[in-house]
Amino acid sequence: MDLALTAEQSQLAETCRAFADRELKPHARRWDREHHFPAEAVHKLRELGLLGVAIPERWGGAGMDTVAYALAMEEVSRGCASTGVIMSVNNSLYCAPVNRFGTDAQKEKWLAPFARGERLGCFALTEPEAGSDAAAQKTTAVRQGDSYVLNGSKNFITNGPNAAAVLVFAMTDMSKGHKGISAFLVPEGIPGLVRGKPDDKLGITASQSCSLFFEDCRIPAENRLGAEGDGFKIAMSTLDGGRIGIAAQALGIARAAFEEAVAYAKERKSFGAPIADHQAIQFMLADMATEIDAARLLIWKAATLEDQGARHSAESAMAKLYASEMANRVTNKAVQIHGGYGYLKDFDAERHLRDARITEIYEGTSEIQRLVISASVLKD
Repeated sequence: MDLALTAEQSQLAETCRAFADRELKPHARRWDREHHFPAEAVHKLRELGLLGVAIPERWGGAGMDTVAYALAMEEVSRGCASTGVIMSVNNSLYCAPVNRFGTDAQKEKWLAPFARGERLGCFALTEPEAGSDAAAQKTTAVRQGDSYVLNGSKNFITNGPNAAAVLVFAMTDMSKGHKGISAFLVPEGIPGLVRGKPDDKLGITASQSCSLFFEDCRIPAENRLGAEGDGFKIAMSTLDGGRIGIAAQALGIARAAFEEAVAYAKERKSFGAPIADHQAIQFMLADMATEIDAARLLIWKAATLEDQGARHSAESAMAKLYASEMANRVTNKAVQIHGGYGYLKDFDAERHLRDARITEIYEGTSEIQRLVISASVLKD
């Protein structure tokens, strides 16, 4: 594995780092406090080509690779974790599966405008009684002539309140279990699609999510992505790639917390010296730095395998598992280093701690990642 970045990848990382410092970090605390959807930042993501990083230029994307996408996600999430997950969902969970499984006609309509950043997409798999057990879907899609009629509900749908289209998974044949799940592209504003109010969350509060309700929602049969029964396969392969994005988000959150902890430790004095001179603080910073670098290597490995077209389910699960749990450890240490100030909303340390928590839950909990990894270890 070559750990040297290409000139293009390095330039992208530098561009995203400067963008995060200039456009995201100064506003992230306010966006979080006000639960403000950062439309201004999303528009600038579009201008930078960051809403379809690894999508071919033919279909409106930047035509870069997954390693570049992971680098961009890390830097953007370092500036604002909420903006990072908005970007991640559009790239990994919406554009990627449409690019992989869509027909040319579908890509023209359902991919190109989203990869260009003119619209946002979202991914609707989770249901009130189907979270980690994704095969326990209850939303149905019944074929009626040249249409499908959808009924059911989805919840915790990131970008749901703001998306122009939903990639939704529904049962087309209940008797076949997970092999009876199919995928559909549903536009906003169609009769029968109802959005719930935005969720009131612990962290990433500027990234809006909501429940979606399908009430006799009729869509053309041509909106089906892939064949009937391909939905579970589409969802699982999409999550393999999506976990790289969430791992990179967790890495960015951890880096932000670490960098702020280092700066604070150099300024804050106790017992007549900066707290950075005390071994207790030095050891915490050493552990934080080591874990951040270890997570980055796991992410780059998984991203490289995806770029090579190799199977990477276990590697993506390892990256997501380690990076998310690392981010929670690092942000917790950052609060400890800040002491009482770390508990105040006047400092960003507490926001990073709240933002990190969700990375162990969405796009597959830590427990699901361990199941994926152990299945690979025990195979054969």
